[in-house]
Amino acid sequence: MTESKSASEDLSPEKIAEIRKEFDYFDSDNNGQIDLREFIEMLTILSPKTKANHVQEGFNMIDDNGDGYIDFEEFLEWWQDCWWEY
Repeated sequence: MTESKSASEDLSPEKIAEIRKEFDYFDSDNNGQIDLREFIEMLTILSPKTKANHVQEGFNMIDDNGDGYIDFEEFLEWWQDCWWEY
């Protein structure tokens, strides 16, 4: 999902603020990142039929830099491009 431009370039400030609220909701420990546990909780809400074997694969797909966390920029890119797949 890595692109040469920022995921936010095509979004209005209002839309980015809306997505930030979603990110903050799922970031339950408020550390600015979504970890695997929080991601599982997010999928339980957004896509309860997601199969367990797809959870790690989906997390890894969104976690572009491979640090084990989804930061806001990664979340924004996923939300903009792919959220409807889940």
